[in-house]
Amino acid sequence: MNWRSEAGRFFAFANRNVLMASRNVFFVFELAFWPTVGVLSIGLMTRFLELTPEMTAFLLVGTMALSTVQVCQLDVSYAVLFDVWSKSVKHQFLAPVGIRHLAFGSWVVGVARGLTVFSLQALLSWWAFGFDFFEAGILRLGAFLLGCFLTSGIVGLLVCALVVLFGTRAEVSAWATVNLVMVFCGIYYPVSILPDPVSTLAGAFPLTYFLDAFRSHYGFTAEFRYPLLTGFVLSALYLGLAHWALAAAVTRCRRTGLLLKLSE
Repeated sequence: MNWRSEAGRFFAFANRNVLMASRNVFFVFELAFWPTVGVLSIGLMTRFLELTPEMTAFLLVGTMALSTVQVCQLDVSYAVLFDVWSKSVKHQFLAPVGIRHLAFGSWVVGVARGLTVFSLQALLSWWAFGFDFFEAGILRLGAFLLGCFLTSGIVGLLVCALVVLFGTRAEVSAWATVNLVMVFCGIYYPVSILPDPVSTLAGAFPLTYFLDAFRSHYGFTAEFRYPLLTGFVLSALYLGLAHWALAAAVTRCRRTGLLLKLSE
């Protein structure tokens, strides 16, 4: 394998996402406005309700996870959405590139944007509400952020598969899927309060375990044994399945001719 050629393909997708994002007039809203509004609204709510520092930490950690995952997964989703919107899907999948190039190149840009959002929200949380995200330690924070970014990659690849299969009818999934996942992962509440079938389903989402592990450093008892190990194992499994799902979707579209219908 030519590693220079591989790196060039990864860089091509990363560079495309950077260029497209820089030309998007709503880039600032995705990166700064909505995350800022999210932290301020939740933080002010905790002040109004006079919540304890532990409960404030619980809610702010959930808010941070939601914003970070959403921003990062959008970049992975854009890897296919940009081509659908520009009617050039066939050109991308006829090029000598693989799903891994598309996914990893876009994901790297998503990680960079996710770290920017996290840094902004962490600074705002510390300045406005006295909450220190580094209190848990760099290693624990790093594991939590890595879990969020892996979740973003999984969601983004699944969105890409849906868009390839159903075209523009499925583009709403790029914004709706994360919010649906968050219902089960316990962003604003512990999953233990969910009804039995739903709480069991919550255990199938890697982000549930990353949230549980990180919150345990702020006064909450962990609900799962070995949450980080479980979260990373599930993430590896789901990343493989999501990669396969997108590859299978592309193969099916080639057979049915939908790939040409999504292009000019």
